[in-house]
Amino acid sequence: MGDKANAHPGAAGRATAADHPASVRNVVLVGHSGSGKTTLVEALALTAGAVNRAGRVEDGGTVSDYDEIEHRQQRSVQLSLVPVEWGGYKINVLDTPGYADFVGELRAGLRAADAALFVVSASDGVDGSTRMVWEECAAVGMPRAIVITHLEAARADFDEMTRTCAEAFGADDPDAVLPLYLPLHGAPGPDGHAPVTGLIGLLSQKLYDYSSGERKESEPGPDQLPLIEEARNRLIEGIISESEDETLMDRYLGGEEIDFKTLVQDLERAVARGVFFPVLAAAPAADGARQGLGTVELLELITGGFPTPLEPEAPKVTTPDGKPREIKACDPDGPLVAEVVKTASDPYVGRISLVRVFSGTLRPDQTVHVSGHGLADRGHEDHDVDERIGALSAPFGKQQRVLSRAIAGDMACVAKLNRAETGDTLSAKDDPLLMEPWEMPDPLLPLAIHAHSKADEDKLSQGLSRLVAEDPTMRLEQNQDTHQVVLWCLGEAHADVALERLRSRYGVQVDVVPHKVSLRETFAAKSAGRGRHVKQSGGHGQYAICEIEVEPLPGGSGIEFVDKVVGGAVPRQFIPSVEKGVRAQAAKGVAAGYPLIDVRVTLLDGKAHSVDSSDAAFQTAGALALREAAADAKIHLLEPVAEVSVLVGDDYVGAVMSDLSGRRGRVVGTEQAGGGRTLVRAEVPEIEIDRYAVDLRSLSHGTARFSRRYARHEPMPAHIAEKIREQAQDSP
Repeated sequence: MGDKANAHPGAAGRATAADHPASVRNVVLVGHSGSGKTTLVEALALTAGAVNRAGRVEDGGTVSDYDEIEHRQQRSVQLSLVPVEWGGYKINVLDTPGYADFVGELRAGLRAADAALFVVSASDGVDGSTRMVWEECAAVGMPRAIVITHLEAARADFDEMTRTCAEAFGADDPDAVLPLYLPLHGAPGPDGHAPVTGLIGLLSQKLYDYSSGERKESEPGPDQLPLIEEARNRLIEGIISESEDETLMDRYLGGEEIDFKTLVQDLERAVARGVFFPVLAAAPAADGARQGLGTVELLELITGGFPTPLEPEAPKVTTPDGKPREIKACDPDGPLVAEVVKTASDPYVGRISLVRVFSGTLRPDQTVHVSGHGLADRGHEDHDVDERIGALSAPFGKQQRVLSRAIAGDMACVAKLNRAETGDTLSAKDDPLLMEPWEMPDPLLPLAIHAHSKADEDKLSQGLSRLVAEDPTMRLEQNQDTHQVVLWCLGEAHADVALERLRSRYGVQVDVVPHKVSLRETFAAKSAGRGRHVKQSGGHGQYAICEIEVEPLPGGSGIEFVDKVVGGAVPRQFIPSVEKGVRAQAAKGVAAGYPLIDVRVTLLDGKAHSVDSSDAAFQTAGALALREAAADAKIHLLEPVAEVSVLVGDDYVGAVMSDLSGRRGRVVGTEQAGGGRTLVRAEVPEIEIDRYAVDLRSLSHGTARFSRRYARHEPMPAHIAEKIREQAQDSP
């Protein structure tokens, strides 16, 4: 780690095919938007020699955030892989977006990584969403470390931020969240702020000076050692308390000086086991500098403390028909099991799939089996196909560096997998296997769209299918009731990116229209109607008369048709025709144009003509009878009601419940969910929660989550129903 002797830089940072899983490290960067993750990735790449001193790759682009949309929006919107080499190790660094709308990209990064680096800004602190991700990582035992950035900010205080991190991330054991280094400050500037110019290692008791643009090690002065004594003792005690050597604490408390090598080894084991979480500091390199502050220490932590791909358990694998299959963890010679963690479209080379190999070895021009199961609710139908992959490569900015293979534990980009989608499993053609898909957040913000022109209409279907294939956090809905095309997204920024990708990648211009919910109609009381369809002028005549009675039924009953005709007033062959006409009119609606439900229609009487009566005539008469019955009755407009569950911090429970009440919601219960959170359950009209995904995030400062499920349709308040009827009458 950073407290080891002088670090040895990698071979120009160029990513090559890994030779053994033990030489690979897969780490994902986590943090809120603006915390400095992308800047940190570029600083690590610079230190490893993968980019030039201007922080650019050879083609002039950056190693991350190279997408055109990211340039325009000035933020990360997708997962990106930056592989670098350091000291004989290949480090796959996964940079994730920090904005909540792109949490699906974060989930993919967590799935592909073996450890997480939490990036915290010294000027902004720890937000609620970052705490939630930390808890998710803790639940699965993922090793973690913390990097404090933006130390150059005027009010930045490393000690205070370390305490904040211990409170936020060390709820169970604050002594498991401790710094490995303390910052060294230079001379104060005109504003009185003293910049951080180096670090002092608490274990090694060495100074690491970055003021020249490169890391230089030296011995501390006698006046500096007392300043770190308290922090050093606490760090040693924290490491020893997590040591697998139970005698170490007794020896330490007995006054024995524990040697540096033993402490580092125990530290590395504790980090790899996910029981100790070191805090480090980092800053980008100044103009012309070769190394950014703390980047060498970070690279040493990643290579020395984070686990190899051999250490986590093997993923759960089944055959495509669901039979369990045992595989050895990360065996390059085992059966091929790889997963598509991201899918992107390149205008020049087509679809590119970012793949994490969990078992076996992936090679260019290999024929693989592609299995995709379990995402049918997102518009991804189950599929099992064979495909021949193209070249394997390692991404670096806009470049793709060719790889000869990708062994278990490594990642690679695969070209020409035209059928593979994000979340799919790649396996051997003659031994098809399937990994259980990772948990994806539900997209709960509807975006109703239609093609801008006829030319766009022809391309819309293909563009949307490609969009959801790339991003399973989007859901495509063709609503049969409202006849709208609805793209369900995670938030406004997510929706904006979807529209931009449709336009720029697939050449499809769309218009956003108001989203409609599926309303229904029903009778409030019993009513009767008479349908008379008689035409005798010119040609073949039409004759059909029927009398019906309509009465409401309990919710969920649908439409019930009852025949009570006696004496053959309506010939038996025409009774199904009356029912067909009634049901056709019910589907069209009787008041505001919404489907009629939950009624019993009873055919009581009618008349027929021996020559002029027909199937078509009685269908028309049945529809007329239903319309007449509706004209003399009170018709309820029914709206869908959703069961909403909101998981929110206790501090925001009152505000959430008040907001739900303002949406005509009924709170049906609350229960403690642990971790200072409460689960609020309510029933809310769907028309009132169209933008709840956005509003709840604002209300809870991004710390709350909710789910929704259709419950039933129920009568809408009269004043709201009247407005909708007026709108229906005014519409063309």
